[in-house]
Amino acid sequence: MPLIQVQMFTGRTPQQKRDLVRALTDAFVETAGSTPDAVDVILTDVEQSDWAQGGELFSEKKSK
Repeated sequence: MPLIQVQMFTGRTPQQKRDLVRALTDAFVETAGSTPDAVDVILTDVEQSDWAQGGELFSEKKSK
């Protein structure tokens, strides 16, 4: 059972998430030869205050 995990900033709509899950599943099926019902996708929303790059929180980068 393939598992695709995506961590992304919060703010996507339920429809955007549905579209993303479908696109990821379709891409895996086409590329790896799996079946759609075997592909699991976990979406994890992360606040910008909980994600850093280069030693700086994304929430603080936006305010500059």
